[in-house]
Amino acid sequence: MSHDSPLYPVALVVDGRRCLVVGGGPIATHKAEGLLNCRAHVTVVAPQISERLRLLAEDSASAPSAEGRLLLEERPYRTGEALGYRLVITATGDPAVNQAVAADAEAAGVWVNSADDVDNCTFMLPAVHRDGDVTVAVSTGGASPALAAWLRDRAAAAIGPEAGNMAVLLDEARRRVRAQGQSTEMTDWSAILSGPFVDLVQSGRLDEARALLAAAVDVQPDPS
Repeated sequence: MSHDSPLYPVALVVDGRRCLVVGGGPIATHKAEGLLNCRAHVTVVAPQISERLRLLAEDSASAPSAEGRLLLEERPYRTGEALGYRLVITATGDPAVNQAVAADAEAAGVWVNSADDVDNCTFMLPAVHRDGDVTVAVSTGGASPALAAWLRDRAAAAIGPEAGNMAVLLDEARRRVRAQGQSTEMTDWSAILSGPFVDLVQSGRLDEARALLAAAVDVQPDPS
């Protein structure tokens, strides 16, 4: 699974989908937590399970049905079981086990990430910054996770606060355009973002920002 070619960036919807994490240590725990935060149904398989994973499993058992679910199976990985999942992450610390899991997943046509092992990955996990519906992801194709994290932090600082609120207000405006029977492609969103809108949101003046958007997207009546 060589990665000499460019990566094709995507944002996966894992809500309600079965994902497997093989490994029970700190790295596997971090991967499982990331999937749970996106409401995946996660199974963790490992001979030893971290205390953090046990706590996450307890929390998920009492969470609303719309949230992610975590099932712990304290045992070794079984050959071929990757077949039953949409997405697999292996982080055991044992290269032989990681390679076996990755081979199973590849044979089954299941996307797999093998921690710190680029040659056994069919997808990479980027460094991520989230603010509401806004997600900024940076990847170096596995060359340097540290550089990816460094670049992510600087991108987040450049974007500034309240990006999530901007996304909410812009989504409202796009719905308003469609409700008027218009195409959202006809609105000059770039001009809106280059105007006072961003400053209004970042200063907490959301009602003013919403009014500005409404004025920008509302169809004006024909004077004739």
